[in-house]
Formats: sequence, C-alpha cells, structure tokens
Amino acid sequence: MLNYIWFALMAIALVVAIFTGTAPAVTKGAIDSAKTAVEIALGLVGIMTLWLGIMKVAEAAGLISLLSRALRPISRVLFPEVPPEHPAIGAMIMNIAANMLGLSNAATPLGIKAMEELQTLNEEKETATNAMVTFLVLNTAGIQLIPATIIGVLAAAGAKNPTAIIVTTIVATLSGAVAAVTAAKILQRFFPSGAAADPGRRRAGSRDAPQDIAE
Repeated sequence: MLNYIWFALMAIALVVAIFTGTAPAVTKGAIDSAKTAVEIALGLVGIMTLWLGIMKVAEAAGLISLLSRALRPISRVLFPEVPPEHPAIGAMIMNIAANMLGLSNAATPLGIKAMEELQTLNEEKETATNAMVTFLVLNTAGIQLIPATIIGVLAAAGAKNPTAIIVTTIVATLSGAVAAVTAAKILQRFFPSGAAADPGRRRAGSRDAPQDIAE
C-alpha cells in the first residue's frame, strides 16, 4: 500500500511541475536530495557502528536482563490479564528493554515473539486483546534511554553536540508512552476482552503457563 502512496505522490509532483513550469527545479531538487541522502548515510556508518557496539557490550554484560527485572513489577500493572509466569511477559519485557537501549534489531524478534505468545491467550483470534493493544502502544511510543539513531543522524549532519538530544528524547517518548497507555487503559474499560473479561480463565492460565523465557 505504501508503494502506491509514494508512487502517487511522485506522479502528482511531476504532473504539477510540468503544468507550472517548475520541472527543472524539481529535477534539481531530487538530485540534490539524493546526494544529501548518500552523504548522511555514509556519515551514519561510523556513529551507528560505535553505538551498536556499545549496546552489544551492554547486552553481553547483562544490562538488558537487569533492566528487564526492574521492569517486571511494572508489567504486572500494565498487563494484569496476562498470567505472571506466561512467556509473553518475558518477551514483552525484553522487547521494551531492548528498545529503551536502542537495540531495535534485537527488539524486533522479541516483539514478534511477544505477540505470538499473547495470541495463545486470545480466544477471539481476529480481535486484538487489551494486552496486545497496550504492548503495541508502548512500542509505538518507543521509550528510549539512548536514541542511537537520532544521535547518528545529528552527528552525520554536523551537529556540534549530537548527544544533547538524549534528555529531550527521554522526556518526549516517556510523555508519549504515558499518554498512549492512559488512553488505552481508559478505552479498555469500555471494551474488555480476553482474560480481562474472564478472571477465572486468567487464574487457570497462570497455573498452566510455562516458565518466563526471560529467566
């Protein structure tokens, strides 16, 4: 679908440029933008390699595991309908922790795993559960303690202090996450689903659930 949207935007731009007589300017702008994109991409290689290396060291040192344990009490509040020892909890915590540290490559498979595990608790397979929605809004908000990608872009663009974005990024993403989760929780009161609509099933699921994959 996105391919059609981008094609439509480019086609409309070309048609408008032809009728307004600005086709040469549009062509020049496209070439200049392509050149800038290549320069930024090349500049990102070094800074992204550095930050990803630091994050990998942190991951190997157990920083993600420590952060996961710190987030465990919060998960019980955010996902009350998911049994505490269910594998989905471990996958969600690891995904959120990886995103916080800018490890998007590590976070993606964990996010997919979390959704697959949450789906096992979903009796209405065509409808997302409250836990799925809450997890999705947390990923959309994208809380980050170390915004490696943004730092890399700023450094490639020649910013004098690219790491100055860290504090504002934390505040912005945290505010977005709080707003998103609050809205989701309020709406969930009107649209209960899954284990939240049947506490008896949640207790049964807690006894039968396998051990947390994060442990």
